Amino acid sequence: MTTKKPKEMVIYQAKNGAIEFRGDLSRETLWATQAQIADAFEVDVRTVNEHVKNILKTNELAETATVRNFRIVQTEGKREIERDLKHYNLDMILSVGYRVNSKKATTFRQWATKTLREHITRGYTLNRKRIARNYDAFMTAVADIQALLPAQVVLDPKEVLEIVKEFASTWVSLDAYDKESLTIIGSTKRAVKLTGAELSAAIENFRGELMVRGEATEIFAQERSAGSIEGIVGNVMQAFGGKQVYPTLEEKAAHLLYFMVKNHPFTDGNKRSGAFAFVWFLRKTKSKGSRNVNAAALTALTLLIAESDPHKKEQMVALVTQMLARP
Repeated sequence: MTTKKPKEMVIYQAKNGAIEFRGDLSRETLWATQAQIADAFEVDVRTVNEHVKNILKTNELAETATVRNFRIVQTEGKREIERDLKHYNLDMILSVGYRVNSKKATTFRQWATKTLREHITRGYTLNRKRIARNYDAFMTAVADIQALLPAQVVLDPKEVLEIVKEFASTWVSLDAYDKESLTIIGSTKRAVKLTGAELSAAIENFRGELMVRGEATEIFAQERSAGSIEGIVGNVMQAFGGKQVYPTLEEKAAHLLYFMVKNHPFTDGNKRSGAFAFVWFLRKTKSKGSRNVNAAALTALTLLIAESDPHKKEQMVALVTQMLARP
């Protein structure tokens, strides 16, 4: 598979010069060629190649998850040639680092052990050198977090770091959204069933309950045209060439919410019905991701989708799957 070059770059400052890795922050990883891994650990490329082969052969890591082709531009003579080069993700880089025999690799293992011990004993780790190089930006981030709190609440640096650590994936997702690089993710591939009749019946029960409470009008959840719900469910559950178009439960749930809100199948109450259908589907399918959905998050997601530009559909769906797939 050939993948476009990611927008982010990660710089590794080695003694023999800087090495640029391809960042993929939406997946919390980076990518490097065998030559770059060899440079980082100061070993021969053939050594890296042998270790990679053994790691894949013993199934320590899966090739589909750790190896990817990126198209890069190389200068050959006076010409610029586009070629596909194999890149390996952070998991592979770490595995190689624990196997190769070099002074630099030994230093790497000592650093990794120290970092792991710090993370276990303290609950978080800090890149102090990076903070020192970007001190102003770091203090700005701390000030931004402090500004979100009431004036009488003062956090010490340790408490601020706890917030940064706890919501680490949020910062990554927000940055990826700004760069329009959020990706659709999902891990639950078990078969699930959903029919338009089931969903219509559930929404009708929901409508009845709201009317009893005086929270709905007569026109609430009335289909604009017969088959609107059936059409949405058909889109969510569709298959092509014997394969599901949306293969994971997370993708199905995200698209169900999006289509219910944006396609306006009802004359009134599309946002309420869409939010209800989303949560109902997650609970019906016993999705673990439902634990990440509270009332505030559901309201925010639904309103964000409702107000979003249709051209942002993929980013909206990706945002929902990111939330559902988060541990």
